[in-house]
Amino acid sequence: MRRLCCFLLGGFIILVACGVAWAASEQALKLRTDSGLSTFVPADNFLAANFVADEVEPGYVFGKVADFVKTRSCPTTWLMEEGERKRVEAKEPSSGPIEYTLYLEEDCPGKVIHYVFVDRSRADSAQWIEWRKQFHKSKTDPQYGAVRTVLEEAVRNGFAVSAELRFVVIDGELELKRPEDVLINELKLQPLYDLKQGKPIVR
Repeated sequence: MRRLCCFLLGGFIILVACGVAWAASEQALKLRTDSGLSTFVPADNFLAANFVADEVEPGYVFGKVADFVKTRSCPTTWLMEEGERKRVEAKEPSSGPIEYTLYLEEDCPGKVIHYVFVDRSRADSAQWIEWRKQFHKSKTDPQYGAVRTVLEEAVRNGFAVSAELRFVVIDGELELKRPEDVLINELKLQPLYDLKQGKPIVR
């Protein structure tokens, strides 16, 4: 079995595996502490899920979460808030759908980016609407009904969505641009499916 060692040295966490070392920056460690974040291993069905990048009016499906992670040029780590972790661990499998928040940390020189995802892989579109009702009450159907319609059409066309990029946070500050705009205009990420047109994007 390959050995994985973890050392704490001079404010850095150093992971050594197969002779390759990566050290989390001091800035990344500070942001984790300030936000109560710790490492977390996402479920395979979340990593394999297609995702959108707008909660209310998504325009595109961006492919698998795992494929997005591969596009990042700096070291990445999945994180979760401690309170959220306890909520997930306490959830009984038989008690219905659940969604929860995960942070993809990209630790670049001089900049730490958190891509804040929501894992919706444990709920179908109808259950997702029901989950929203506890937060938005009577406004849920008018606000999210159109989203449900286009997502269900995407499912029929082979582009089911079970994850959402909800926020982008840079050095602890919320990016005010829509995550969808950040992906397309700044990260040059190519979506796979046009939700408004109801068809795959031909490259």
